[in-house]
Amino acid sequence: MAKHKILYICQQIMPYLPENEESKLCRELSQAMQERGNEIRTFMPRYGCINERRNQLHEVIRLSGMNLIIDDNDHQLIIKVASIPSARIQIYFIDNEDFFSRRAVVTDENGVEFEDNDERMVFFARGVLETVKKLRWTPDIVHCHGWFSSVAPIYLRKVFDNDPIFRDVKIVSSLYESRFEKPLRDELRKKIESEGVVDENISIIDNPSYENLYRFVMSNVDGVIAGSAAVDTKLLDEARAAGKRVMEYISPEEEGFYDNYTRFYDELF
Repeated sequence: MAKHKILYICQQIMPYLPENEESKLCRELSQAMQERGNEIRTFMPRYGCINERRNQLHEVIRLSGMNLIIDDNDHQLIIKVASIPSARIQIYFIDNEDFFSRRAVVTDENGVEFEDNDERMVFFARGVLETVKKLRWTPDIVHCHGWFSSVAPIYLRKVFDNDPIFRDVKIVSSLYESRFEKPLRDELRKKIESEGVVDENISIIDNPSYENLYRFVMSNVDGVIAGSAAVDTKLLDEARAAGKRVMEYISPEEEGFYDNYTRFYDELF
């Protein structure tokens, strides 16, 4: 089995957020791939509900300080890092006062999705990719987990495609049961286009529902993985019809579970 350099872009990872199917898999997959001899970097947002002192987050000064322009507004990019000692892995956090100071993840205390989730996810994706460039680390595979990471493949294929860091990368997107219910703001297409994204399929997100966003995303990935048993099977069918490599849902309880990911990664090349 080949050894790879794998960039994980995750919506949530335990122990920084409560344990669920997605946060547990992201935590354990990073460790499993590292233990198999792969070189990994793992990123997630620094949501305001994450206790920095308890989790021993600290700012990486040499990576912080860049400003990213989202919808004509400057937002400072702050990079923090923490270690999971039991797994011997580091997690990088994308932080910003405007987007991640609120003590919540993607909804308010009443379960209402934040209006600016579109800009938050754009900032997160851009922040990860700009930070990897600063690290001068060239991944072979970028694996995106959860809808909050979903625009990263679009930027990789349409904005960073000629950058030597990302030019030859294979992109994987894992779908989970968790989804946003209310469509994102109609301005999402304009915001993405203003950053240099040109794509004949972009009209799909004129109505930026969860399904339409992922239809657009899947035109920019090499592989799709069902991370939950309850993912939208129509999206998986569409991915297959488009010639994408698809990994069906496999229970984490199955013996050799993470070997399936190793094989899937190998088959992308």
